[in-house]
Amino acid sequence: MDLLRIIIAILVPPVGVFLRVGLSMTLLLNILLTLLGYLPGIIHAIWVITKK
Repeated sequence: MDLLRIIIAILVPPVGVFLRVGLSMTLLLNILLTLLGYLPGIIHAIWVITKK
């Protein structure tokens, strides 16, 4: 399931984060990072998805 989330995070980073944590400050941070630059949004999304 994490592999699917990572693929989604590469395509649309906020959706990948939403699938992992739901509505939270982490999601809002990822949306902000994605708006500021696509690459920071992807890096943050993958970090959120892979951390345990």
